[in-house]
Amino acid sequence: MPNDLPIRKIIHVDMDAFYASVEQMDNPELKGKPLAVGGSEKRGVVSAASYEARKFGVRSAMSGVQAKRNCPDLIFVRPRFDRYQEISKKIRKIFYDYTDLVEPLSLDEAYLDVTENKKGNPSATLIAKEIRDRILNEVGLTASAGISINKFVAKIASDYNKPNGQKTVNPEEVLEFLEHLDIRKFYGVGKVTAEKMYQLGIFTGKDLKSKSIEYLEEHFGKSGSYYYFIVRGIHNSEVKPSRIRKSLAAERTFNENLSSEIFMMGKLEKIAKEVSKRLEKSKVSGKTVTLKIKYSDFTLQTRSKTVPYFINDKDVILETAKDLLYQEKLNNSVRLLGISMSNLNTESEKKAESEEKEKVVSVQLKFEF
Repeated sequence: MPNDLPIRKIIHVDMDAFYASVEQMDNPELKGKPLAVGGSEKRGVVSAASYEARKFGVRSAMSGVQAKRNCPDLIFVRPRFDRYQEISKKIRKIFYDYTDLVEPLSLDEAYLDVTENKKGNPSATLIAKEIRDRILNEVGLTASAGISINKFVAKIASDYNKPNGQKTVNPEEVLEFLEHLDIRKFYGVGKVTAEKMYQLGIFTGKDLKSKSIEYLEEHFGKSGSYYYFIVRGIHNSEVKPSRIRKSLAAERTFNENLSSEIFMMGKLEKIAKEVSKRLEKSKVSGKTVTLKIKYSDFTLQTRSKTVPYFINDKDVILETAKDLLYQEKLNNSVRLLGISMSNLNTESEKKAESEEKEKVVSVQLKFEF
């Protein structure tokens, strides 16, 4: 393989229980208490949980009913996304003091390429520590960080010493680090894939590394080659300052379950209006409308339709969503409806980006971390 992989120093910064931590910072009486953002003890889903709540098994995406069952003293607070965005902007401003190569993944995490940085500091480890200290002193929140040769390893490392910690995986440590890792820790290996790997006798990175690329492609399709290379520390995805939006959505959880499509019309109209508003704000349109239906028993169903032209008009989105709603009979009463737009008119940009194929190479990295 050609020895021309770009030498990079990548930091993945991940805020600790971001939404919940902001609420505890703004409301001192909540500090040290089990807290859930979003949901309620009767309806809704937990968006984020404080570390005090996580000790009881409360997790994001858990129903409010189950969360309260796990932790009877759990306190629910309504999310304040404007406030979270305000704090996120302050944090990103700190990032940009070190590099312009910042790729936000969400409000609370981002990749930074500090190979060439504004401070002229050769140590990515020291830069990560300085950034975390500044976030604590200037914003009042803790963050964790992972530092390594590429985005994949850095993201895994950032979760290693949470909360309020960091881990550096030096170039010469990457292969051993990945070999000893539980396969569930590999970014990109979800619950279903992990179960399939278990059935094939793949439990650790070392087990994964023992499989040929042909074997992995046979069992996991196109993802097989991805698994083959990442377990060897090969992941040449650059930190992209402008990430291309793939989809845009809005959803609502109802105070009471709805049993008839007629009762859902007004709800759908409000959701379609919100989706249209977000599309216009982002200056994009889409071709694929997806209706998300969560039933009272928490089973989830999605129905999609692709139209021959780009749309962002509320009425058109609503009519398409209605068609999807009546596409087949409902399985049960409904607790949540959502509408998402994908196949956006940024597709031409994504196609151009994907044509820059990643180089599959190995290299000895000899710079200081």
